[in-house]
Amino acid sequence: MPSPTLSPVPDIASDSITPVTLAPAQNARILLKDLQEKFAAFREYMPLAIGIDKQLIARCPELNRKVMRMALGMHVNSLRYLKGMEKATVRFDLDGNTSDAVTDVHRTHASEILRERFKKNADHRKAQRIAEEAARVAEVEAQQRAEKLNQLTAKFSRKG
Repeated sequence: MPSPTLSPVPDIASDSITPVTLAPAQNARILLKDLQEKFAAFREYMPLAIGIDKQLIARCPELNRKVMRMALGMHVNSLRYLKGMEKATVRFDLDGNTSDAVTDVHRTHASEILRERFKKNADHRKAQRIAEEAARVAEVEAQQRAEKLNQLTAKFSRKG
């Protein structure tokens, strides 16, 4: 894990910057929560207008661009956002006004990401079930070997 660094955490609600020792990903989560509180487009997981980063910088020039990009990445890769993108027809700006249309390419991309994610999760669960079953079988076999060993020990210890 990378060592935490001192970076400014923007508080867009009060337009002030508070220095806090946090990793960039933690700052991005904090920023994302602030964006969700301030803008309905983020709070309601609406498809965001292309270039929303420029709108954010225009409104909040003190934002750390790297942290903002990480926060946007977290938001647009969230399950809820991708599910919305699958069915969306229009995008929205920060004020919730309609912007440009969502293209078929973007809808298809969201569907593919979701399908891959669900398949990966299903494969992971299947592998976990197989590993659990193998562990259970190994435990039963170990118990049977121990029982057999006890029987043999008891059998040969009586004759002696």
